[in-house]
Amino acid sequence: MIGRPPDRGNYFLESGGSIIRKWLLIIIFLIGAAILTGYLLANGFNWPFPKKSAQQQQNNNAGEQQEKPDPIKEQLDSLTLEEKIGQMVMVGIEGNVLGDDARQMIQQHHVGGIILFKRNIDNPVQTLSLINELKKINSANKIPLFLSVDEEGGRVSRMPEQLKKLPSSRRIGEINDNKLSFEIGRLLGQELKAFGFNMDFAPVLDINSDPNNPVIGDRSFGTTPDLVSRLGIQTMKGIQSQNVISVVKHFPGHGDTSVDSHIGLPSVYHDYERLKNFELIPFANAVKNKADAVMIAHILLPNIDPEHPASLSRAVITDVLRKDLNFQGIVITDDLTMGAITNNYDLGEAAVKAVTAGSDIVLVCHSLEMEMQVINALTNAVEAGQISTERIDESVYRILKLKQKYQLTDEPVESIDIDQINRDIEQVLSQF
Repeated sequence: MIGRPPDRGNYFLESGGSIIRKWLLIIIFLIGAAILTGYLLANGFNWPFPKKSAQQQQNNNAGEQQEKPDPIKEQLDSLTLEEKIGQMVMVGIEGNVLGDDARQMIQQHHVGGIILFKRNIDNPVQTLSLINELKKINSANKIPLFLSVDEEGGRVSRMPEQLKKLPSSRRIGEINDNKLSFEIGRLLGQELKAFGFNMDFAPVLDINSDPNNPVIGDRSFGTTPDLVSRLGIQTMKGIQSQNVISVVKHFPGHGDTSVDSHIGLPSVYHDYERLKNFELIPFANAVKNKADAVMIAHILLPNIDPEHPASLSRAVITDVLRKDLNFQGIVITDDLTMGAITNNYDLGEAAVKAVTAGSDIVLVCHSLEMEMQVINALTNAVEAGQISTERIDESVYRILKLKQKYQLTDEPVESIDIDQINRDIEQVLSQF
């Protein structure tokens, strides 16, 4: 007996429900798979492609970094040899108004910086006018100027007499207060910035270990490495806080000399172990605290380099300062027209030796004739292959990098509030 066939309406209803359930399961599965795949990809699982190894990822990252443009390198590549040599020379000028020597150095030889002395500074209005004129003349060049001065406080001060004087480093050392040292540095930077200066050859990091020293004395914070390090670094940071470049000096230490390097060439007979454990300590600490620039002294160290003073010595500049202390900033010579150099070397030869030793900037503070001698000697040395173009580019890159870091411009300063600066000085001096 054949049974009754199923009801067709119920059959199709049951079949349709089964199909719907199947599709719902498929959709739920696909959604779940998509979520799982997204999670795995987000966490570094590159299925169905093999995951990159750490080395492959590192190589790709390196490639991406190399592809990024370097604006400093582009700027460097746009400079002529004459412009590059100019960036490596900082010069002094004559008189308290813009003269032909300054015009020639800036317009024709594209010098990278100017240093002013008391002979250039009379009163606030005149000083501001001179600095603005220097900037105006240089505005036709591609690179803004370093505008520098030796402003340490105490007896080494170049600023106009209308500004109240700051105490010597020795006096600051006697008080021995880190915060106060920072405030003194801040005031130094504030004064300079107000006039349009952007670089200060300060603080002195020499340790005054010889009380008969004819050149350092009260310019030093004291007689111990710790005191000089702590207070000197705070002063350096105070200057930097005003967007003024601090140049620490006089590497590797001028405090144990018996000859003034303005007159002759002093000798220090310490070996490297003594230097490392005494004279070099403030400089090493300054480097660790992001010193931007170091000035090299004209001191002969026979146990390090018996032939060349520190300012012309590869052993001192490259081996000790660059390699041992890991200094990556700007190296500037002390003035090449000082007796320590001119009494013992041809000036042009000294400039070439300074650059081959590792200096980035040679300082030539006197005489247009001497400045031209240095520029011509450096240019001839490059053209003759005595100094490589790579060596020049290395220094100019550092110079451009520092100018960019401090965002130097040739924009003029409109006016100075001397009364406000003096009030700020009085407030800090009240703590002495």
